[in-house]
Amino acid sequence: MNIKQYLDSTYLKTADQANLSEYENTEVVKNCIQEAIEHDFKLIMIRPDKVALAKKMIQEANSKVTIGTVIDFPLGNGTLEDKLAEAKEAIENGVDDLDFVVDYEAFKRGEIEAIKEQVLEGTKLGLSHHKIVKWIIEVAALDNHQIVQLSALIKNVVIANFDENDYEKVFVKSSTGFYKTPEGVPNGATVPTIKLMLENSCPLPVKAAGGVRTYEEAVEMIQLGVKRIGTSAAKAIANGEISNSDY
Repeated sequence: MNIKQYLDSTYLKTADQANLSEYENTEVVKNCIQEAIEHDFKLIMIRPDKVALAKKMIQEANSKVTIGTVIDFPLGNGTLEDKLAEAKEAIENGVDDLDFVVDYEAFKRGEIEAIKEQVLEGTKLGLSHHKIVKWIIEVAALDNHQIVQLSALIKNVVIANFDENDYEKVFVKSSTGFYKTPEGVPNGATVPTIKLMLENSCPLPVKAAGGVRTYEEAVEMIQLGVKRIGTSAAKAIANGEISNSDY
């Protein structure tokens, strides 16, 4: 198993969140991009304003690392128009994967038709530009029944509106890594939540994001059936080390 090809190496902190200057935070991003290039990870996942920088560095290195970014992050409560505009800009800047945050609070309020429209229009935009699309459902904000329902909703929208050959390009993704949970409660992927997602999103692939910090945990997720792992500990995982990272 080439575990590196499952790893979306992730850095999504703003300068304020990292308690750094803009310059210092950009240097951190550059180092993450360079690390992804050197270790041949599947993808580097960064904020939208850093996509062009990643594209430039990866092209200059003649690397096959792909670029992902997050859309309407981390709350997912922007308008559909805002979501699509942000995604279009990322596409223009050279992104490969679009990780949309679904408006999970609207889903919890029962605004099902609005969620279906988000998923339909965001997926249509991404696939029409030959991009991978992922829908972050924020499992820590949902109970098990809601995880089942939202995973199935995304699957059903894709099956009803897109070609079978496109299914592998639309993921259901567990977490942003930014959701605030009570002390000690995981805010990312767990084995039980990933099992629920896999059972209810199939044939769409699943991305486990947040909470995977060791090689053993990554292998466990892959053996369950996930196709991608989002982590800020990609290097440690690839090297068989243990990380104390928070995503």
